[in-house]
Formats: sequence, C-alpha cells, structure tokens
Amino acid sequence: MEGRSNNIPNYIYEKSNIVRLILLTAFFALIFINIYKPFSSESWYNVSEFKFFLFSSLIILTGVLVVVISRIIMYYYGKKHAISYPAYAIWILLEIFFMALFYTVYTLVLSPKREYLAVFKESVVNTSLVLLLPYAALHLYFSYREKERQLLMLSGEHEEAAAQQNVYSFYDEKNELRLSVKRDNLLYIESADNYVCIWYLNKGIVSKFMLRNSLKTIEESFIKTNVQRCHRSYMVNFDQVKVIQRRKDGMYMDLGVDRVPDIPISKTYSEKVIQWFINCSS
Repeated sequence: MEGRSNNIPNYIYEKSNIVRLILLTAFFALIFINIYKPFSSESWYNVSEFKFFLFSSLIILTGVLVVVISRIIMYYYGKKHAISYPAYAIWILLEIFFMALFYTVYTLVLSPKREYLAVFKESVVNTSLVLLLPYAALHLYFSYREKERQLLMLSGEHEEAAAQQNVYSFYDEKNELRLSVKRDNLLYIESADNYVCIWYLNKGIVSKFMLRNSLKTIEESFIKTNVQRCHRSYMVNFDQVKVIQRRKDGMYMDLGVDRVPDIPISKTYSEKVIQWFINCSS
C-alpha cells in the first residue's frame, strides 16, 4: 500500500492480529461486565452470581459479534483498498455505535420503563471502555512487534548472510527461516492471500514453496538485491529475465524457462522494471 504516512499500517489487516483483537476484546468485555456491571446489567436477571455470569457472558459475546463482523469486513476490504487513519477512527466509532445500540435495545427489552436516551448514553460510555481499552493495548503491542521486525531488517542480518553465501533466504511471519535458494535458481515470487508462492529451480525442475508472509514484507527484505517488485502480485529475480515485451494488454517479462508463465508488469512499476533490467543486463 502507498502513502504509509496517511494510511494505517499493514499489520492491522493481518488475520492473526485480527483474531487476537477479537479474542482480547471478548475476554475484556466478560471481565468488565461481571466486575463493574455496566449497561445496568445488574437488573437483567434476578439470579445467583454464577447464573448471572453465564447469562451475561452469552449476551456480551453476542454483542462482540459486532466486532467480529466489522473486522472480517475490514480484512477483505483492506486487501484491496488503503484505509486512512481518519477512516479507521470513524470505523471504530461505528463499532462503538452499533455495539452500544445492541446493548441499548437489549436493556430496554428487559427494562422497558427506562428512558431510551439515558440508556443509550450509558451504553456508549461503557462500550467505549469495552472496546477502546483492549484496542489501545493491542495496537501498542502490534506496533512494538512491527518496530522490532523493522529494526531486525535494518540491521541487515538477512541481507548480509544472503549476499555472503550467494543465497536468497526466506523467513515466515514469525521471522523463522523456511527456505534458502541459490541466487541463480530463484525465478519469481507470487502473492497468494496470506501466503507467498516462491518459484525456483530444483534439479532443473520448476518447484513451488508456500510461505506464510506478505509480499510487502518480502519486498522490504530484498531491497538491496536483484529481486524486485514488478506488479501488485509479483516479484521477479531480474537475473532470470530474458525478454521484456510490450503487448496490447500491457508489458510482460519472459524468464525463458519452460512452464513458467510470462510475468505481468504494472504501469506503476514499468519504469523501474526497465531500469532494473538494463542494470542487470549490463
């Protein structure tokens, strides 16, 4: 994604981080409602503490479905569109609004004599606490992990080791080494949802390795190499590129290897691709 200064970071879209956010929010909501009893929940059921915990837990988890649905939509929307910080703030406000609306309706069903606006205001305040506290904690954690990863990349440990051994090394999202390929054997890298497909030659046969990581992360780790981005979904080892062709439907690279398709070049990367091809060919 472009315009990183204006858009939320990619790690917010990661499926594992979305799952963590949903689970922590649900856990925090359960603790919050049973200790502080917001939303006038003490009037929901005239039962023992244990039964109240069971019944209220079901209601809270139902309310958290707002977050589940919201984050699923964000996950798929974020794969195709950038979300700015103001838009993300509005997104969270809408989560608060709809969850507060759910608890307001539920409270009024059980206590119909209460005033709607008073219940809604109370629900907004409590929902804000239920969502914003775990959100803030998790976003700080996600940011810390991302900075650690970036510092590791800046240290050049991965690139230096690969340069010394004439080998390209691939790490997963947990920063664990999963594959090493000789520079002359690597063909191209293809995005595949939460994975990347690494295509390379093994004993002269085109082979594929699935790695759990994003193409954006792979791109950042190969900045000082001849493996460069040419398309939203592709990176190519320019040592392998034999021909660049302009066709009616766009530009393509031919790697000159049987059973390897021509790799498309998007307009965004066309100038850089031609320059890289010239540099690698000289």
